Amino acid sequence: QVQLVESGGGLVQAGGSLRLSCVASGRDFSSYTMSWFRRAPGKEREFVAAISWSGGTTYYAELVKGRFTISGDAAKNTVYLQMNSLQPEDTALYYCARRTYWGGSYRSDTFTSWGQGTQVTVSS
Repeated sequence: QVQLVESGGGLVQAGGSLRLSCVASGRDFSSYTMSWFRRAPGKEREFVAAISWSGGTTYYAELVKGRFTISGDAAKNTVYLQMNSLQPEDTALYYCARRTYWGGSYRSDTFTSWGQGTQVTVSS
């Protein structure tokens, strides 16, 4: 059974930064895709960023490109999301997710494992 545990959320002022972490436990993740999603109050869950665990290739949603950076530490089975220039509209519950292939659509229903989420709140 794979477990994903997020941390690093909190309250930050607009323009500030946060780094989220997702620790994965279970099997070897070398062939998996790890991603971050978020759900803002009253909105659908949306894709934020993804990283190919084996090659380090990354992919971002347009709304975070240039501000957020996804990275991974294979030795620690940990994925990070560095978030800079945060804005109030970035306020959401941020989730870590995993699936067993790279590429294609990043719809949430293509991901098979999910964490419980970590709350990010950006004040204006």
